[in-house]
Amino acid sequence: MTIFARLKNQFLSYERYMVIIHPMITTPIQYPFPIRLRRNRQSESIRKIVQETHLRPSDLTVPFFIIEGEKKGVPIDCMPGVERLTVDLVIREAAQLHERGIQSICLFPVIDPALKSWEAEEAWNPKGLLARAIRRIKQEIPTLCVITDVALDPFTIHGHDGLVNEKGEIVNDATIERLIQMALMQAEAGIDFVAPSDMMDGRVSAIRGALDRQGFENVGILSYSAKYASVLYGPFRDALDVKLQFGDKKTYQMDPANVREALLEAQLDEEEGADILMIKPATFYLDVIAKLREQTKRPIAAYHVSGEYAMVIAAHQMGYLDAGKVFYEALLSIKRAGADMIFTYAAKQVLDRM
Repeated sequence: MTIFARLKNQFLSYERYMVIIHPMITTPIQYPFPIRLRRNRQSESIRKIVQETHLRPSDLTVPFFIIEGEKKGVPIDCMPGVERLTVDLVIREAAQLHERGIQSICLFPVIDPALKSWEAEEAWNPKGLLARAIRRIKQEIPTLCVITDVALDPFTIHGHDGLVNEKGEIVNDATIERLIQMALMQAEAGIDFVAPSDMMDGRVSAIRGALDRQGFENVGILSYSAKYASVLYGPFRDALDVKLQFGDKKTYQMDPANVREALLEAQLDEEEGADILMIKPATFYLDVIAKLREQTKRPIAAYHVSGEYAMVIAAHQMGYLDAGKVFYEALLSIKRAGADMIFTYAAKQVLDRM
């Protein structure tokens, strides 16, 4: 039965009731349409009163690609509007965003190819680009939450997130030892959250234990709990100059077909001590975010990734879409699905719409 048929029956039943209970009424009284949901949409003020999901500046985390030098910005061709920046320019832009309500940023270092190696030693260099950037940013903007990625791919010649054995396999436990060194270096530099994105088994527990033993119990762990082996990371890898020398990342990143596995990964990370759980990418995986929201009381992060950004910008440049409006709707959908914080390159495009 259609909704209109049900409403008609409702009217007729009510009219018969009035005639039976009130015999003096010989003509059925015509009552207004009983369900007018549009009353709550009549004006912007009313719509804001009844709005269920809210997108605020503090919900957004802005990623930065950092490079050596001073006063230099290098455009990223496949991510128009995003640049690789020297630390002084990161500080300037981050401070402006912070004044507008942004509370957190995430740092990704672009490493000189000469410093890359098979063992990724530069990843835990206390005098390296990443360590220096953390110290400067926390000194200049102490109230800003700074998050750093924990993975080896920016530092390896082969471009994988972990160490490689003689068979060309990504090894789990040996990689974790390097991730611990990387996380400790970041903690010593003053980071607020380390964010292991490598998808090695057991790395959250190992990093948590190492941080606590070294007196960094207040350093949080934002775990990439379900990082899918997505085709949407291409622009990001170009931005970091990360090129796979062999194979792919499907042996450690997740199969896009799987949801239950993602929930199990998140559950294990939570049990191992993760403070925030990440789903990556975001808009193609709203169902995973929603299901994780039902499972956990931990904060959930979602990464609106480089490919999601680049597609919208390309459509905007062709005149097909308004990038700012699309980004706002996309980020709102991620928040509606259950995410508490969203990593996005589109923060500047949506801030004026909040």
